[in-house]
Amino acid sequence: MKDIFTEIERIISQNDVVLFMKGTSEMPMCGFSGAVVNILKTLGITFHGVNILEDPELREGIKKFADWPTIPQLYVKGEFIGGCDIVREMYESGELKTLFENNLAG
Repeated sequence: MKDIFTEIERIISQNDVVLFMKGTSEMPMCGFSGAVVNILKTLGITFHGVNILEDPELREGIKKFADWPTIPQLYVKGEFIGGCDIVREMYESGELKTLFENNLAG
């Protein structure tokens, strides 16, 4: 059995921006995932989407990995940012745009 935390760490380390979500960026399967996708697209952020619905082990593992009970989960440069409400609040305050500018410049 693969170590799901190792797999999660690999995905996060190989991509600057990772969104663990229900569905895909083209077809989110829940409103919360869709909201975060729309925010990232509005900001022009390229991200790696991971559909947790395809893998029950990953679906449970990601909740334990971040000690965060809900999906979606956004990671930037290996750091857990938060779920839909936090991302939305950060977007509305301008904090999210600043975070991306500071971490993805160049």
